[in-house]
Amino acid sequence: MASVALAAGAGACSGAYRKVFDAGKGEGNKLAFKKIVTADREPGLLAYFGKEPVGWCAVAPREDYIALECSRILKPVDEQAVWSISCLFIKKPYRRTGVSTQLLKAAVEFAAKRGAKIVEGYPVEPSMENMPDPFLWHGIPSAFKAAGFAEVLRRSKSRPIMRFNVESSTGRRPRTAVIPLRGI
Repeated sequence: MASVALAAGAGACSGAYRKVFDAGKGEGNKLAFKKIVTADREPGLLAYFGKEPVGWCAVAPREDYIALECSRILKPVDEQAVWSISCLFIKKPYRRTGVSTQLLKAAVEFAAKRGAKIVEGYPVEPSMENMPDPFLWHGIPSAFKAAGFAEVLRRSKSRPIMRFNVESSTGRRPRTAVIPLRGI
């Protein structure tokens, strides 16, 4: 399982999913994720360098992420239907190489092909010069900006809500390579 191998390396952080992650640690988490993927839910995208998985981006309709509905800071901006990017992980040797930006562009295309009009992300504004990478598993604002997202709201100093409107003023969608995660 490329996604499990990717996340199993040093630097992966379970963040908001800590309790669920800890309860299913090991084989339980692998089986739960495999169930999602084999149910044709396509929970996100993988980035590869050759045959090596180097990045992961979780993207789905916002209502699929219960933790977002419970968040005071990340509560909905408005009543519009959005797809959410909830996790962005890049394997350590490939960080700061543009993989995040490419995955974000691919996530927009992936969501657009499934009917999304707005794709939303919740990056973390680094709080210090050398903030440890594992704490940035939502991505950083500069990567979202480079992928064409714009900040629409900030309820906290460190957590902007950024959006990409799929239909631009020219009516064109972004063109990127999309690698949906399917059967394992």
